[in-house]
Amino acid sequence: MFWLDLHLHRLDAATRELFGVGLDGELVRDRIRHALRERSQDAAVRVYVYHPDPGDGPVTVVTVRPPVPEPGTAQRLRSVAYQRPAAHLKHLGGFGQRYHLSRVQQEGFDEALLVAPDGAVAEGATTNIGFVKDGKVIWPDAPALLGTTMLVLRRELDRAGVPWTQRPVHTDDLASFEEAFVSNSQGVAAVSAIDDTRYPADTELVRTLRSLYQAAPWDEI
Repeated sequence: MFWLDLHLHRLDAATRELFGVGLDGELVRDRIRHALRERSQDAAVRVYVYHPDPGDGPVTVVTVRPPVPEPGTAQRLRSVAYQRPAAHLKHLGGFGQRYHLSRVQQEGFDEALLVAPDGAVAEGATTNIGFVKDGKVIWPDAPALLGTTMLVLRRELDRAGVPWTQRPVHTDDLASFEEAFVSNSQGVAAVSAIDDTRYPADTELVRTLRSLYQAAPWDEI
């Protein structure tokens, strides 16, 4: 399984913040193994944590479905004025992001770029957004979910000696970047456009990011 340590850390941190108790990582591993026991092919696993009764501990639910392939083409993004509530948590209160994603897809775009009222770029509706300038990867510093793929990319960039940073990015800055990309559990994809700003769809650094992602070591469940 990809980077299980990062997933378990995020689940535990969110459970502690929301419910005031930790989450047993070995229990989660056991639930995942149980859900996968009859699977002979690759699968996508999702873990949900509920706390229906304050007197009991959290309830862990694991779902399994076929994996979703990486995007085959560069993505076109449309910016929208919206920020997810408690954006640092991966939660089910996602009507706003699903609404905006559906609207921009109806307009022919692939993903919605969530932007604060002051123009600060935060994240995609279902992705993290990154930019490239002068050979350095730049992630926006704004309320957003720290996606595990993004965290793995940071780890692998450090190993490969490729510089990266996190700093505020505004919509007025978009034209100053040389490249852009998005990442999520499906992988890494180049961004060819954000609104009227165009980027090259196939660049060396984005190819490097995809290679680092694909070569990252797997974890045993």
